[in-house]
Amino acid sequence: MPEFRAMRAKADFLTRCMTPDIATELTLQPIRRFGMDGAILFSDILILPWAMGQSLEFVEGKGPVLGAIRTAQDLAKLDRNRIAEATAPVLETLSRLHKTLNGVENIGAAKAGATTLLGFTGSPFTVACYMVDGGSSREFAVTRDMAFSEPALFDKLMALLTETTADYLCAQIEAGAEAVMLFDSWAGLLPPSEFRKHVIAPTRQIVKTIKAKHPTVRVIGFPRLGGMLVPEYARETGVDVVALDTGADLSLARTLIPEHIGLQGNLDPLAVLSGGEAMRREALSVRNAGKGRAHVFNLGHGVLPQTPVEHVEELVKTVRETE
Repeated sequence: MPEFRAMRAKADFLTRCMTPDIATELTLQPIRRFGMDGAILFSDILILPWAMGQSLEFVEGKGPVLGAIRTAQDLAKLDRNRIAEATAPVLETLSRLHKTLNGVENIGAAKAGATTLLGFTGSPFTVACYMVDGGSSREFAVTRDMAFSEPALFDKLMALLTETTADYLCAQIEAGAEAVMLFDSWAGLLPPSEFRKHVIAPTRQIVKTIKAKHPTVRVIGFPRLGGMLVPEYARETGVDVVALDTGADLSLARTLIPEHIGLQGNLDPLAVLSGGEAMRREALSVRNAGKGRAHVFNLGHGVLPQTPVEHVEELVKTVRETE
């Protein structure tokens, strides 16, 4: 969106995430333009390790670059006591958004109180991938090797992330988030035994902690590329909604995932990039596959940066139209 590009030119990505005036505006821009039902906090899944003292830089054309955690000494340098102060701007952003979305200010296309405010963070395994490898990767081989060859060290890192992730999401809820989402973008890299240990088990503990403090708040889990293990994830973690990636068959998934668990997804972002009749056909197919079931229409992954704004406008119109 042109309004997003204008804000992007004013500050680097991390500064935008950690400046409430900017993060609030960027969260509200798609709500003003499209009147969407969910406002997603403008932030990043790597805020938590950064808040504990791990170096983090976002490099144009490369993505996140972190000071890699490879030894027990590296891990010991992380300080969970820094999190509350470091993430205070994020919580301030959520507080402002909560007030705005509930009618204190005019937000244009959306009606006051009609837009759910969603907080989020990365799931422990996915965040660990970036922390150990030190940045983006196709395979995150260093992280997966540590899980096998140095299980005690990796388990200690995962325990730290599980506890702090739960606490961070609870803090987001207390600041105003009405639902929260866990992004496990690299869950599909793991074999079944490791998936159960490093994806299902931590998610179950996080959900348990959240529900003990905030029993009515909905938790969305996204075990991306989890394939045949997604139904087990849905049954075992306690999440209220399972987000499905582009490769999942929504019609099949609904027969395998318990009825009381909602589904989210899963239009291919490339269909939105293409637009036109192809996008309309795919969007209606996803919408129809979710009928008769709690279903949040969404993409199977993020909107591609080069997607024309007009295509998103047409998508929202298509999904909302009556038959």
